[in-house]
Amino acid sequence: MKTLKTIQSGKTATVVKLHGSGAVKRRIMDMGITKGVEILVQKVAPLGDPIEITVRNYELSIRKADADLIEVL
Repeated sequence: MKTLKTIQSGKTATVVKLHGSGAVKRRIMDMGITKGVEILVQKVAPLGDPIEITVRNYELSIRKADADLIEVL
């Protein structure tokens, strides 16, 4: 399984599935990250946390733990 956490800076990925449940999954979906959406990884912090992404034409920073719940292609 390939997750958003493993994508390098400057690369694009498509969301296949969201893992997790309850409030965590709902929060990720509320940020616009849903099945089929394209995500561009802009930057990854030196220690890997947070990850800056572009999704649906807006920039967003997410934690490594949340990025690990997003399965991508």
